[in-house]
Amino acid sequence: MNEEIEAQVKGKIIEYTILIHQAEEGGFWVEVPALPGCYSQGETFEETIENIKEAIELNLLVLQEEKEELPAEEEFFIGKVKVEVPAIG
Repeated sequence: MNEEIEAQVKGKIIEYTILIHQAEEGGFWVEVPALPGCYSQGETFEETIENIKEAIELNLLVLQEEKEELPAEEEFFIGKVKVEVPAIG
């Protein structure tokens, strides 16, 4: 287990990058690239952030209970890059 994850297990703080999207029907949905399958949603931005924090905590608890390796973010997320493509039409 790497030191960052070990700190989380001992009650310290770990950070994960989240991707927030506007939902077509209103509100927001959010995903955590380092934790595949970890999603949440909310009507407001604040509610969405609180919901994903809870989802992350539950996801980490399940991984820990199943004796799975807790993923470090750098294993999944290497950065944000924008690319340019020609406009169509």
